[in-house]
Amino acid sequence: MRPKANQTIASDDRAVLTGSVPLTSWTRSGAVWVTRGALPPAYGKAGQCEDNTANICSLREQLFLDGKHLTRVASQSAVEAGTFYADYAADAIYLGSDPAGRSVEMAKTATAIESNQPGVTVRGLTVEHFASAAQAGALVSGPGWTVRANEVRWNKSVGLMLVNADDARIERNLVHHNGQLGLGQYSSANANVTRNVISHNNTDGFWIADWESGGMKSTRSSGTVSGNLIQANLGVGLWADVADDGRLISGNRIVGNAADGIRFEISRNGTIEHNTITGNGFGTGRGSGTSLWDGGGINVNTSSNVTVRGNTVIGNVNGIAIQSRTRGDGPWGRYLLRDVHVTGNTVGMTGGTQATGMVQNSGAEVPAGELVFSGNRYQLDRLAAQRFGRFGAKLTAEGWRAAGHDTAGSFLAG
Repeated sequence: MRPKANQTIASDDRAVLTGSVPLTSWTRSGAVWVTRGALPPAYGKAGQCEDNTANICSLREQLFLDGKHLTRVASQSAVEAGTFYADYAADAIYLGSDPAGRSVEMAKTATAIESNQPGVTVRGLTVEHFASAAQAGALVSGPGWTVRANEVRWNKSVGLMLVNADDARIERNLVHHNGQLGLGQYSSANANVTRNVISHNNTDGFWIADWESGGMKSTRSSGTVSGNLIQANLGVGLWADVADDGRLISGNRIVGNAADGIRFEISRNGTIEHNTITGNGFGTGRGSGTSLWDGGGINVNTSSNVTVRGNTVIGNVNGIAIQSRTRGDGPWGRYLLRDVHVTGNTVGMTGGTQATGMVQNSGAEVPAGELVFSGNRYQLDRLAAQRFGRFGAKLTAEGWRAAGHDTAGSFLAG
């Protein structure tokens, strides 16, 4: 659908827009079932997968059995119950579960709703099973749109995408179980993302630690993300990356995401305040560990003019990680870690290698006074535990304070 300016697309009965087609002509072949003639010609792969050997995460023709998402495997010999293999060269799909008397659907249509016309309202719909390419959305918002009270689920790549969508309002949606990312925002100024539930995204195996997977990611954009529940996504919970400029992240609950809770990366003019961030960062796989280089509940990476205040950051892989890296140039010049203030947060670190602090690599040294920790409250297992890091040095609470950080903060043990 391509709405015109100021149109409303709405349903009071939760109308379902589906991008899938039924597959009905199955024949048994040994221990599996096969159908032919449904696949497009083979096409190039995109994105980065958690399994970068099989590298199948971006293949778009996803299967559903009685509405249940099936797991794609990389070869016919790997097919078993609950899985399928798509052989594009032979135009054949192999299914490991008996389809007799059951509904088998394949995602086929790329996009449900997309338009660059302004002022559109989309309300009360269910959007599911669309076969969007990696980094593309099933529902794509334009400028001044209001997208409210929809359920966007089980789409191949990004559930809901803002593209050149200045002043869009994304409110009270359920965005869950999408193949790559729940919500994306690209080149969209002053967009508000408020009171949504964004959960269980990256069902199809995109790279967890450091590619565009998980809850929400924004690039070259600005606006407010507030009052959302961002939970159990296989990736970063909320990620502002590459020239975001003017981002308020406020009052969200960010819980149990596999990578960082919040990552603010090579961007500027950000405020991260009054969020509750718990249980993040314990599900990363390849290319990641548990040090401050790998992130934490909040991760500020090579960004400037960032305030982190009044957050509750407890039980994450790390507390608050500040990273200074050599990242090249952006639209305002060199990306640098400058003018970062971390104040009035409650940070709990009682297990594993959990730490709070800063790291830098060669060529990305941080001048004195550019990074301030003040008035934070720390809950520690022991005061003698080295729960703080300062440019490679591991410090106790006493050493952290002696280095000039949180001199008026509090450190509680037990």
